[in-house]
Amino acid sequence: MRYKVTFVVGLALGYVLGTRAGRERYEQLKKSAREVAQNPAVRNAAETAGHTGREYAGKAFAAVSEKVGDAVPASLAGRVRGLRDRSGGGEDDWGTSNT
Repeated sequence: MRYKVTFVVGLALGYVLGTRAGRERYEQLKKSAREVAQNPAVRNAAETAGHTGREYAGKAFAAVSEKVGDAVPASLAGRVRGLRDRSGGGEDDWGTSNT
């Protein structure tokens, strides 16, 4: 319930501030955000962070599946083992480009 109230308050505050700032300020913010997103340094940092996150997620998946694999119901354990076998452990199937 607390999160719903916080969300509604944030939404209302954003609406009030947005209507006060007007369309011109919105366009300025939009242009600034686009410039930041198109910056090569930012794009490289985001790609590196995504790659590192996928790497750690793969390691965490392997560690959890090894420790928990025998402690879960058989139907779920089969799925986890199937995912582990399917992942292959090395190659990334996320379609990342290292540019």
